[in-house]
Amino acid sequence: MNPISVGLLGLGTVGTGVVKIIENHQDKLMHQVGCPVKIKKILVQDPAKARTLDIDKTMLTTNPDDIILDPEIDVVIEVMGGIDDTKGILIEAMKGKKHVVTANKDLMALHGSELLTVAYENQCDLFYEASVAGGIPILRSLVDGLSSDRIIKMMGIVNGTTNYILTKMSKEGRAYEDVLKDAQDLGFAEADPTSDVEGLDAARKMAILATLGFSMKVDLDDVKVSGISAVTDDDLRYGKQLGYTMKLIGFAHREGEKVEVSVAPTLLSDSHPLASVQNEYNAVYVYGEAVGETMFYGPGAGSLPTATAVVSDLVGVIKNLRLGVNGRSAVTPQYPKQLKDDCEKFSKYFLRLHVQDEVGVFAEITSIFASFGVSFEKILQLPVKKNETAEIVLVTHRASVTSYKQILTELENLKAVKKIKSSYRVEGNSL
Repeated sequence: MNPISVGLLGLGTVGTGVVKIIENHQDKLMHQVGCPVKIKKILVQDPAKARTLDIDKTMLTTNPDDIILDPEIDVVIEVMGGIDDTKGILIEAMKGKKHVVTANKDLMALHGSELLTVAYENQCDLFYEASVAGGIPILRSLVDGLSSDRIIKMMGIVNGTTNYILTKMSKEGRAYEDVLKDAQDLGFAEADPTSDVEGLDAARKMAILATLGFSMKVDLDDVKVSGISAVTDDDLRYGKQLGYTMKLIGFAHREGEKVEVSVAPTLLSDSHPLASVQNEYNAVYVYGEAVGETMFYGPGAGSLPTATAVVSDLVGVIKNLRLGVNGRSAVTPQYPKQLKDDCEKFSKYFLRLHVQDEVGVFAEITSIFASFGVSFEKILQLPVKKNETAEIVLVTHRASVTSYKQILTELENLKAVKKIKSSYRVEGNSL
């Protein structure tokens, strides 16, 4: 049986893992697909760079044409990152009838629909399991395992960097900047951590998840995003006092034909399964009409976990090759995009205020909430040592985004309110 030849774009952390798995798991791959799998060419920036792998230098190239124009290469694996140039290379590869496996969440979130269309037109497979949650097979589970169900809600921790930071802040009482530096030193966070800590990385993954889970084309611009850089030790401490744990949560919810998708720091009840997911681990909670609640948990990044997802996609491509069904697995979105208005989005909220420490102030605040039909689930009132100020911490019952925004505006205009210190979404019921 002729071997399947692979062209690899990129030999960084994940690319190195892909080479290791393909080399070390040949017996497993042979058993799965019935033929040898070999990497023929690898695109790199610097062939002379010292590497942890013992690679035949003749396999390395700096020219993508050596891969996409090689008639012997059947599958292109892309793990080099980038958007515009990478998109062009993958389109040319698929036009040359090469199947593509990618771990590029940025590319798939921004141009996934176009790339899948090119794949379909050229009867090529385009698989991208590793683009979301590393080694957790969440996309395959949505497309295959839960394909007969109607997904109602997905919520999850899909960024390991922010989960590591929030875990250390919560467990060790350390400041955000201090833990961020730790995460950078350990390689969990980039030198410029903006994409992670401001929620953009998670938003890209949620756009991909929502598109597949709801069979509706959800774009990155449709995801409402806020990050963790403003989260303080006080927020975590008060949350803990009330029975909550802070996580950066990606949230996607469908009601009827309308959806909402967001990424935001969220206070989860300590009893919620996602509250116990710590450090750099990821987890995604999926609610289906038929199956009920399921949770997918595991390492969200790293060389070998992500490479495992990449090579699993490669196995899927080769099985399709053997069956002659490549290019038939892509399913276009079934439903037109319909996004909820703010008046159709509901949540509980955590709100922390600094107010004048005077009689009647709390009654004024209560009356504002009452005028919008919003009541309180929990209340903490504490003195602040300076400036005759009191701190009030509230957890509301469910309120619409529209009502809550109006409440915040009225509170800002209330003379007795010195400052709105923080506000977060709340999920689950605390003890």
